[in-house]
Amino acid sequence: MTRIIAGALGGRRLTVPDDGTRPTSDRVREALFSALAARIDFDDARVLDLYAGSGALAIEALSRGAATAVLVDSRKRATSVIAANLRSLELSGRSDVVTSSVGSYLAASRAGEPFDLVFSDPPYALDTADVEADLERLSADGWLADDALVVVERDARSSAPTWPDEFDLIVEKVYGETRVEIGRFTP
Repeated sequence: MTRIIAGALGGRRLTVPDDGTRPTSDRVREALFSALAARIDFDDARVLDLYAGSGALAIEALSRGAATAVLVDSRKRATSVIAANLRSLELSGRSDVVTSSVGSYLAASRAGEPFDLVFSDPPYALDTADVEADLERLSADGWLADDALVVVERDARSSAPTWPDEFDLIVEKVYGETRVEIGRFTP
């Protein structure tokens, strides 16, 4: 089990899929959200959570005031657990859960409001080139609002992705075995 750190739902527990999902540790999530709080107003933010796993990152943002969240994962077991977590926290009306590969989801045409905050927490085994392709797709086709923040969480031993020119890398931290990078979208 993992828990929500702060906000309206602080302290509530989340179920984690039992299929090898590696949830972001409470310590890393707390440090990440402290860094984000200094850079973004969560109130009314639109959030996209790629490789969502348990949904902990998007749910933490919703707990802190984000208006809506879209959570994407390719594994049906993961999206079932995410949907159950959202229902138990009464967040279903502020969120959409999508069962799709991230590549397919981002390749689809973008409709609706752009996102203010994106989490990308892929499996540690995912190749850096795939992470870079995700960043390229996000920077195109209206996915991101101006000054949107994109968070990439990776294994600290993996090579860091090269961010597209439309991003300013503003945070690069290592927490144990986890590397967290935050880029600001500046088209």
